[in-house]
Amino acid sequence: MVTDKGADRAWTNENLIPNIEDGVLTAEEISQLNLSKTKLVVLSACETGLGEVQNSEGVFGLQRAFKLAGVETLVMSLWKVDDGATKDFMITFYQNLMIGKSKLLSFKTAQNFVRKKYQNPYYWAAFVMMD
Repeated sequence: MVTDKGADRAWTNENLIPNIEDGVLTAEEISQLNLSKTKLVVLSACETGLGEVQNSEGVFGLQRAFKLAGVETLVMSLWKVDDGATKDFMITFYQNLMIGKSKLLSFKTAQNFVRKKYQNPYYWAAFVMMD
């Protein structure tokens, strides 16, 4: 009996079912979406702003895929992020967005908040915003 689903099967290459979604959203799949009315995508996991060099294509990753799909602004991380600092950053960022501050001001406010709590740039400089 198979109890695991979707992404588990894709990662292990076991029990794949033809014509069934594998549960893994790839950069290639994202780039084919129409996200032209999407104002903001936040990728808060580790190293979400990184990609792979592909021949003459340059760096291809989630950031490029979302931009190709039409997303206006991306927030992503450049290295492994600390869970506590990420939580503080995201809460502050979204709170500021919800009260009507701009994306950029919300981002800078969140970054400054985390910077005061954790002085080492490892904690507060991992996230970048790309318009």
